[in-house]
Amino acid sequence: MYYRVLPQLKNAIRARKERVILPFSKMDLAVLNSLAAAGFVKGVEEEAAGRRTVLAVRLAKGEGKGTFSDFKLVSKPSRHTYADYRSLRPVRQGHGVGVLSTSAGIMTDREARKKKVGGEYLFQIW
Repeated sequence: MYYRVLPQLKNAIRARKERVILPFSKMDLAVLNSLAAAGFVKGVEEEAAGRRTVLAVRLAKGEGKGTFSDFKLVSKPSRHTYADYRSLRPVRQGHGVGVLSTSAGIMTDREARKKKVGGEYLFQIW
């Protein structure tokens, strides 16, 4: 799940890795695609590794755009938090992004405000 992927990405960015290989799940793929659209990772690809499918995440080099410094899990397995589109506020004064799981799929808080949909608030990243 996404709460396992985020620390792995953070550690890989701090270690200045170019690429991270993660186990495949549809939820992780959707979350990583939304992070790629927001500019926090360069891209995500599905790859076959033997009989398994994995996600290859391309990370940005160095500091600056494409990297993130930290994240905050809003919904946890023990506590789910929901928000409607009116209650979504900018993360870190617009420098971060919130990710939601909505009925229209996984999207950032900016997209959810545009489409006027709410859902489970998964995490914030900046």
